[in-house]
Amino acid sequence: MPESARKTGGSTIAHPRRYGFFAVTTLLALVTAPAHAELLGQIPGLHHFDVYINAFAELNRSDVVAMVLTLGVLLFAVVTAIMLVRTRARAASADAASHDQIMTLKAERDRFNALLMSEPQILVSWAAADNEPDILGDIALVTNASMPQRALAFGSWLEPDKAQAMEHAVDALRAAGEGFSMQLITLAGRVIEADGRAIGGRAVLRLRDASGLKRELAELNARHDKLVSDMEPLRGLIDALPSPVWVRDIAGSLTFVNPAYARAVDAKDPADTLARSVELLTRVTRDEASRARAAGKAYAGRTPAIAAGARRNFDVLDVPARTGSAGIGLDATEAEAMRSELNRLNDAHRRTLDQLATGVAIFTADQRLTFYNAAYRALWDLDTGFLDQNPTDSAVLDQLRGSRKLPEERDFREWKAALHEAYRAPEAREHLWHLPDGRTIRVVTTPNPQGGVTYLFEDVTERLDMVRRYDALIRVQGETLDNLAEAVAVFGSDGRLRLHNPAFVDMWRLEPLALADRPHIETVIGWCKPLYDDDALWRSLHATVTAIECRDVVKSRLELRNGSVADLITVPLPDGATLVAFLDVTDTINVERALRERNEALETADALKVDFVHHVSYELRSPLTNIIGFASLMGEPSLGALSPKQREYLGYINTSTNALLAIINDILDLATIDAGAMTLNLGTVDIRRTMTAAAEGIRDRLIKDSIVLDIRSASDIGSFAGDERRIRQVLFNLLANAVGFSPPGATITLAAERRPDAVTFTVTDNGPGIPPEVQDRVFNWFESHSQGSRHRGAGLGLSIVRSFVELHGGTVTLDSVVGQGTTVVCEFPVEQNAEPQRSAA
Repeated sequence: MPESARKTGGSTIAHPRRYGFFAVTTLLALVTAPAHAELLGQIPGLHHFDVYINAFAELNRSDVVAMVLTLGVLLFAVVTAIMLVRTRARAASADAASHDQIMTLKAERDRFNALLMSEPQILVSWAAADNEPDILGDIALVTNASMPQRALAFGSWLEPDKAQAMEHAVDALRAAGEGFSMQLITLAGRVIEADGRAIGGRAVLRLRDASGLKRELAELNARHDKLVSDMEPLRGLIDALPSPVWVRDIAGSLTFVNPAYARAVDAKDPADTLARSVELLTRVTRDEASRARAAGKAYAGRTPAIAAGARRNFDVLDVPARTGSAGIGLDATEAEAMRSELNRLNDAHRRTLDQLATGVAIFTADQRLTFYNAAYRALWDLDTGFLDQNPTDSAVLDQLRGSRKLPEERDFREWKAALHEAYRAPEAREHLWHLPDGRTIRVVTTPNPQGGVTYLFEDVTERLDMVRRYDALIRVQGETLDNLAEAVAVFGSDGRLRLHNPAFVDMWRLEPLALADRPHIETVIGWCKPLYDDDALWRSLHATVTAIECRDVVKSRLELRNGSVADLITVPLPDGATLVAFLDVTDTINVERALRERNEALETADALKVDFVHHVSYELRSPLTNIIGFASLMGEPSLGALSPKQREYLGYINTSTNALLAIINDILDLATIDAGAMTLNLGTVDIRRTMTAAAEGIRDRLIKDSIVLDIRSASDIGSFAGDERRIRQVLFNLLANAVGFSPPGATITLAAERRPDAVTFTVTDNGPGIPPEVQDRVFNWFESHSQGSRHRGAGLGLSIVRSFVELHGGTVTLDSVVGQGTTVVCEFPVEQNAEPQRSAA
């Protein structure tokens, strides 16, 4: 067999020496690892083991060393491989176990999440050093917001007090790990259970819907808390009440009393009272309350009792309940005393009010009259029987309105409603009523503490009129003072200037601003001395202004250095002030001489006028009398018959001369009156006879023009004092004037009327009338207007009328309408105050 290779059973075996090293090494390695002996069967040619033994025997020393080293390396690799295989097997086993554990944990997490979300709730957790919370769950449980953080905005879904309590609890949980549990009710009415815990270094808040029994329990707790909170102030109020309060059970035994009850029965405290069952009420009162309680009714009555060692009267109210009753006793002793005193005061008050001039009416809370005084009834003139029926406020106003005694209002119902606002007003109100009869009533509505209104009615008509007149007087005085030519200054009792006018400033050349500071009289005198330096006068003026008792009037004429002359006068005023007036008489003095000279000239002219009147009276009347006499003589039949033409001419002469004589007489009368030389021959004037005599003077003209004269006077009109001839002349002039302006066929009325103090004569015609612009001039001399009538005259008739009527102290009035006629009224006084022979002024 060749050395390079041998084939045995289809296998190739290397040369023993070449491969012996590797074979022996491998064999030893396997042998040394009995646990892996099963691997020997995997080595090819192991059945040729003897070959390897032989080869090993043939090795030399160096081969052995090499073989040992190789064997060591090989052994290390085998051991390392074995360890790697084992490590990987363990790692795979651990990885599989971890994977199984992870899957188990995920399953548990999903199961816990499912359990957690099986009911509506919110979980909020905070890490120890982190302010950002982790929020899980459905925030729709508490809010409709989309942001989870809105669940922590407690104020948005809780009431303010609950929200504040939650914030404090969460802060305490996060800061100190203090747990809490609350039952909350959201603004939407949902019941929420809030639990706070510190778990694993985190603060956890759980909000969940308390449904079912829990919800009912939470609602009951909320109601219990509310009842407790509501009862606390009531319990405190009951304990603080000064009136005894008690609660009894079904059997009538005391189960609760307040401190006032304990004090009333002289017990140490309510517990002592209950322990000893000390009763405040008498047996009779308790039995009556028990019977009322058995009937399901409340007991109310007044009963005497001994409270704190004194006998008192109590108003007892005992109310039945399911478990017994509750009662209170109000001490009415002082109320009774006060009621008696109040009744006495009311009686005195009513008597006092009845004496007042101010109308007073008191209405109760139901608006019914409960009191009125005499001034109220007299002010509105109301029937006592009506007022005693206690009418309502509206009924009184309606009756006053029906009598037109209230202000005229456009909407009476609205006005009355506004007035009745006083029943609800907190303060008094004031109104001014301007009544249809011209009165002004000040109305004050004062709400009463116990309800109702007190009306005060004060007639302020005179006061308002006085105020208006006073204000007007003050304004008039101010305007008058400012426009006076006299320089006026008023100094008070303290010597200071109170009032002055511009003339005072101008006369003494003073500064208005300086006078506004109310200087003293000494200061004013110092300012005035440059214009008038008379120490004696200024001392006298100073003493008059500052004196208290002796306030002598100072009068003097001052010649100022600027050439002016002024008269000084002081007037002491009732209030202690002094009025100082300076009248500038410079122009008066300058004009006085001219006026004196003019007066002398007027007196001379007046004397000449009187002489002229007498001269004309003689010079004109005498020739005219001769003409009238000879004309009458020519008409006598004894001197021979006249032809018709001559008789016509003679009639013209008589008519003209008589008219001229009348004009001359009128002129002389007017001149005499104007000169003050006219005298009246006073006597008894028969009214009807004077009217008939005046009518006789115009009878011919009445017949000529077919005018009717209607004389009207009472048959017993009598007489009055006057100059009968002048009065007849007045009536004649009025009738002649009426005839001249009346058309033919017209009617003229002469009427007389007597009054207690005067007699009036009225002449009325139906002529063309007098225009308004002419009426003021018809009484002037020589003022004549025909107004389209037949009247012609000198224009002296009405002047004579006015002069004689005024000479008697009477008046003349004229009323005329164009196209309707004229009425002249002359009024004479019944008695003359002057001497029987008086002259015109």
